[in-house]
Amino acid sequence: MSYLVLARKWRPRSFETLIGQDHVVRALTHALTTQRLHHAWLFTGTRGVGKTTLSRLLAKSLNCETGITAKPCGVCRACTEIDEGRFVDYLELDAASNRGVDEMTQLLEQAVYSPGAGRFKVYMIDEVHMLSGHAFNAMLKTLEEPPPHVKFILATTDPQKIPVTVLSRCLQFNLKQMPGDAIVGHLQNVLGQEQIPFEIPALRLLGQAASGSMRDALSLTDQAIAYSAGNLTEESVRGMLGTIDQRHLVRLLDALQSGQAGAVLEIADELAIRGLSYRAALADMAVMLSRIAIAQRVAQAIDDADPLGQDIARLATTMHPDAVQLFYTVAVHSRSELAIAPDEYAGFVMACLRMLSLHGATNTGAQIHSPAVLTAPAQMSSPAASAPAASAISTAAAESNPAPAPVVWAAPAEAPPVVTPPAVQTAGDDPESRFESSALEEPEYLAQGEEYAPAVPSEFSGRTVVVGQAEIAADTSPPAALPAAAPAAAPGSLVLPAPWAVFSTQLPLSGMAAQLGRQSECLGVAGRTITLRVPSKALTEGLHADRLRAVLSEYFGFPVQVNYQVGAVQSESAHTLDLAAQQARQQAAEQTVQNDPFVRTLVTDFGGQVVPGSIRPSPVP
Repeated sequence: MSYLVLARKWRPRSFETLIGQDHVVRALTHALTTQRLHHAWLFTGTRGVGKTTLSRLLAKSLNCETGITAKPCGVCRACTEIDEGRFVDYLELDAASNRGVDEMTQLLEQAVYSPGAGRFKVYMIDEVHMLSGHAFNAMLKTLEEPPPHVKFILATTDPQKIPVTVLSRCLQFNLKQMPGDAIVGHLQNVLGQEQIPFEIPALRLLGQAASGSMRDALSLTDQAIAYSAGNLTEESVRGMLGTIDQRHLVRLLDALQSGQAGAVLEIADELAIRGLSYRAALADMAVMLSRIAIAQRVAQAIDDADPLGQDIARLATTMHPDAVQLFYTVAVHSRSELAIAPDEYAGFVMACLRMLSLHGATNTGAQIHSPAVLTAPAQMSSPAASAPAASAISTAAAESNPAPAPVVWAAPAEAPPVVTPPAVQTAGDDPESRFESSALEEPEYLAQGEEYAPAVPSEFSGRTVVVGQAEIAADTSPPAALPAAAPAAAPGSLVLPAPWAVFSTQLPLSGMAAQLGRQSECLGVAGRTITLRVPSKALTEGLHADRLRAVLSEYFGFPVQVNYQVGAVQSESAHTLDLAAQQARQQAAEQTVQNDPFVRTLVTDFGGQVVPGSIRPSPVP
């Protein structure tokens, strides 16, 4: 007995067993039950989604000996012969090979005769968009008013090429691509009845490779059974498909975000040794980056059953959102460049090196925020308008994360220009009170051998700002003497002109150097050394750390040393201020929409609702 492939053996025999096309099944079963039968149907969709299967099921329902029914018996002569493809009144015509007007004229001449064995003559024209223009014109009149015993079923993968005069004469049903879970579930059922052992991850790989086509999934399953000698394991299916192990991608992304070019080349060599496709590797990388981006926005989108769920969650936490978008763009565009690359290995390596180069050179933070920058090495301009009362850190957060010793900034009294930091509301004070900084003294360049000694006056016209505790304290009282807790600066020592969260945004930095300043918090200043806490060690490695130290030295007029500690930021940084301001604007926008009289009328009188996530605050001018 000859072997029957799975795609033919397990073709659905009834509407109940058809998978993934519930919207079409529902319409057809209701029409058959109520006897409201159209004379022409058009099924559109990609390959392997059930167009021919639906045509045969519909032909069985129309010609079943039990009557017109949505549940054909499957055992009568008409049902069995249609399943076997030999029913005389059911004709499947391939328009790709019978596309001329002569073939169409011959078909229409035969349609006038009554059916010989069934209740209806059913003509199924597959890939109908391949018909010529004259053939379409020849069938228009018959398609509009066919004989009562004739039904037309048209199927196509490209409905855009069908004339609108034909579309208007048919009931059109758009068949969806099969979801991955539906393919995996069907393969489980098929392999279970075939008594073939399998692993669920192997079926997921087959479902992914099928790209929404159930026929492709069953054909690949046939191939996998032969390849693995009847034991579908993840390793065997991955070897058959030539797909990359997702753990290689996790290692690759770790190496890219940490700037380890050597590790990237090592992974590329491993892929070459295993004979894997670099084009597929870039595609899988783009898919993983999209999952990481989704996890950064919607944490609950991570599936607990996903074996890579923990890696996706970790990368979503450690990778900057702008870096994810950058890597995704490079991965997508580099796939098309592989065709013109000297070889796939060189194209893949250059794509990875491009990610490293752009990640280190692009000012990802400056594209989101718009702070003012220094116009001269020792001159600061006023910052752009920031969101009001954006981000005072809560006392509860400070108690759960003990802060280091307070750092006090004292601004000199008389020297332009003036820096006005973002407004910060203080706890327990009048909400109208805001933090203001005093004038900044512009250090002058000294002759060689002279030592710079910044003056620390006992009285000044600004405010004293304490950072590192639960809140940012802003003194709104009249000018007074420097508090006793503020240590006097020694000659030539470092005195920050403003809180680090404000001061770091004013430095003439870009790229990773700007991110280093914006994402760090100041732990303290001792002499000419400043200690910063950063959330990632990768921020402290590379030329951007030297750039930050050079800019600070140029601004203060003497060499400045920068020490780093890696850990979670417990106080405020420019990055946390921006996030808090953005959240405040979002909440204000949502509250404005909810309180709008017109919106409330739509909700109460017409049953409307505000779509979650659809409200966006207007951009900051």
